[in-house]
Amino acid sequence: MALKVLLTYAFSMTVISIVTMYVDKQRAKKGQWRISEYSLFMLAIAGGSIGIYLGMKLFRHKTMHLSFRYGVPFIFFIQFVLISYYL
Repeated sequence: MALKVLLTYAFSMTVISIVTMYVDKQRAKKGQWRISEYSLFMLAIAGGSIGIYLGMKLFRHKTMHLSFRYGVPFIFFIQFVLISYYL
């Protein structure tokens, strides 16, 4: 049961994160108000690190920012270790 809840949460956060990265990329192209980097990192920490990373790769967004290039995989690694320990 706990695994099912965890997987559902992770999938939901991944989808939300990918959509958020897409929206921010579109706003960047149009010169509109942007989603803060802080908010994107908080999504990653909240379980959306895979979605943020996929959004970076799919939309070529935030790939030049070293904090994203190295920070998001680091967050994913920490989450992986914690989930492995939990399970």
